[in-house]
Amino acid sequence: MSQRPQKHSLTLKGHRTSVSLEPEFWDAFRKIAAAEDRPINDLAAEIDAARGADIGLASAIRVFVLQHFMTRQL
Repeated sequence: MSQRPQKHSLTLKGHRTSVSLEPEFWDAFRKIAAAEDRPINDLAAEIDAARGADIGLASAIRVFVLQHFMTRQL
């Protein structure tokens, strides 16, 4: 069973922001960044730039993680 979301700070294009995600999503997000040999802040900035104004960053990260692993399973 998932734990409560954990808040972590990220730096996106020089600006600090905090994002709350469940530990499982943080772990998966870090694994994706490591596999791509990229800092997690760079990956988060890319997701931030691609999301719509009506979508929160935490939601965009969750969808990114889900899509990443779904495409690997198909």
